[in-house]
Amino acid sequence: MSSPDAPAIASPATLGPGRQPVRFGFENTFARLPERFYTRLDPAPVAAPRLVKLNVELARSLGLDPDALASAPGVEILAGNRVAEGAEPLALAYAGHQFGQFVPQLGDGRTNLLGEVSGLDGVRYDIQLKGSGPTPFSRGGDGRAALGPVLREYIVSEAMAALGVPTTRALAAVTTGERVFRETALPGAVLTRVAASHLRVGTFQYFAARGDTEGTRRLADYAIARHYPEAAQAKQPYRALLDGVIARQARLVAQWMLLGFIHGVMNTDNTSISGETIDYGPCAFMEAYDPVKVFSSIDHYGRYAYGNQARAAHWNLARLAEALLPVLEQAEGNGEVALASANEALAAFAPQFEAARASGLGRKLGLLTEREGDAALAQDLLDRMAANRADFTLTFRRLCAAVDGPGGDEGARTLFADPGAYDAWAAGWRRRLEEEPVPGQARAAAMRMESPAFIPRNHMVEAALDAAVGRQDFQPFEELMDVVGRPYEDRPGLERYATPARPEECVPQTFCGT
Repeated sequence: MSSPDAPAIASPATLGPGRQPVRFGFENTFARLPERFYTRLDPAPVAAPRLVKLNVELARSLGLDPDALASAPGVEILAGNRVAEGAEPLALAYAGHQFGQFVPQLGDGRTNLLGEVSGLDGVRYDIQLKGSGPTPFSRGGDGRAALGPVLREYIVSEAMAALGVPTTRALAAVTTGERVFRETALPGAVLTRVAASHLRVGTFQYFAARGDTEGTRRLADYAIARHYPEAAQAKQPYRALLDGVIARQARLVAQWMLLGFIHGVMNTDNTSISGETIDYGPCAFMEAYDPVKVFSSIDHYGRYAYGNQARAAHWNLARLAEALLPVLEQAEGNGEVALASANEALAAFAPQFEAARASGLGRKLGLLTEREGDAALAQDLLDRMAANRADFTLTFRRLCAAVDGPGGDEGARTLFADPGAYDAWAAGWRRRLEEEPVPGQARAAAMRMESPAFIPRNHMVEAALDAAVGRQDFQPFEELMDVVGRPYEDRPGLERYATPARPEECVPQTFCGT
């Protein structure tokens, strides 16, 4: 283990002519917390690191030099072979409910938090390596990641960012020159992930399960300072923290559902305190609308099905409230008052989620004002889509062309097994549109910013991964990244990326990267 004060990056003189060292400017606040919050250890080196993808735009937004990151010393840092100057690698401790079953110690079993940097936006971000080797939390695992899951997370997390959804980001992907063993031997890789933080509901559960109220309070104070500074000024800061997390999660899950996204593993250790989407394992975007759709190969009972995601988030937030009860009780001076306060906070989730989802559905339908009956109109469309297996993304995108009148209906109605089901709904929709004060052209433009033309369709993702893993051909991955990076633009010539899978192309299941 390297000392936090001993720079492990090579000096400029050893980098070779014209090369500059990678300078992150790390400021590591989490590493100042007590050592029971983490384990200090360096990433495990790999045999032959090679850069696959560098997110140049993200690097610049973090104040990092893309050329330095792409250099040989930079790639060694991204692979875990070299510890950057100022880094203090940590594996974070956390617990979690996994499919409803509590595990008191999970933790970072294959990741290293290198440190924190301040972006050009003034926000502090974690820089983390995923697939960087075993840690004390690995529970017998190898601590490594396969190339396929690394590229899946890169594609989907960057697509989510382009779609406007709060999310962790992918800074880089490197191959390791080593094999990892799952069902078969697979090429290994390391993902460099960027997040507002890696605090989870499970992080609070870790300390609560040990009866460590002081640890819970320290963690809550840290979360407030980093993510909810306004809560520090509240009469009850810990209640304000709980309120803030609940509000962000309600909005986040509504955004997922408005895009047809299914997370797949909404365990408490995958529920971010910052309100970001985190851990893209068996996730996917729905094609034919189905509220009970499940992609995850391990979700045998549909716990995290598309339509259950709000319920799952609410359940996870109840576990956060339980973990916070001791510090709420200390602040209130009364256990019953603290319990009532936590329940009051949790009761706000459903109305906040429903309001965000209803507002989003209204915007997708071109309804920029809210009126009685709008929710029923939207639900009627969803019910007809489900009965007719209409593609979720295409239906809403094609409504943008239909908003001006029946002449634009053909594209949307052909998505329905019974086009008459669409026609019956569209008649009521048009009557409602007549009550809107916004001109049709402006309304259509606004709708296009709510309903993407492109999502990372599962069969296209799998095709890109198959090419990369099976043939070392990264061109399909690059092309897909270009498409999902501009999801709201109509781009002639790229229609195949907007087309649902043919029956033989369907990918019914996705898998956890471990």
